Amino acid sequence: MRHGSIPGTHGRVRPLTLLGDPVLHTPCEDVTEFGPQLAQLVEDMFATMYAAQGVGLAANQVGESLRVFVYDCPDDEDVRHMGHVVNPRLVEADGVVLRGPEGCLSLPGLEAGTERYDHAVVEGFTVSGRPVSVHGTGWFARCLQHECDHLDGGVYVDRLTGWRRRRIMRRAARASWSR
Repeated sequence: MRHGSIPGTHGRVRPLTLLGDPVLHTPCEDVTEFGPQLAQLVEDMFATMYAAQGVGLAANQVGESLRVFVYDCPDDEDVRHMGHVVNPRLVEADGVVLRGPEGCLSLPGLEAGTERYDHAVVEGFTVSGRPVSVHGTGWFARCLQHECDHLDGGVYVDRLTGWRRRRIMRRAARASWSR
């Protein structure tokens, strides 16, 4: 059992940034100061992710253009992975490419079959500046790749082509949150 507080219990729920907001399509800036403001951002991100019932959240999804993401996501063996990464870099994405359902808190209620590798490694830092390496397989590998895409200014619909892309963009245009 983990010791310490549950992530997000000292955070506030922030409004989510939705598809169409320019912050989602702009590469995020590296974090340069590891202090109380960063720690509070991570707490707020956990609180927001849990409130929205997500498994991952990037800082630009709450309007902050910083390279930070949080996660609480199972892998395909149902092992829970929980944490955060500051200044993450996707250093490995390999294995089998699988098309699976993917959604996003910035496109509420929508999902589409998206191709991702079934193995990923992200390196970065903790909120206190310690180096961290996060390895993911299956669903968790998908989560790591998805969050890194956000920080590079992308959303999962950018990976779609043809009828899948047209269908999700039509649905997004008709969604109540896009008006």
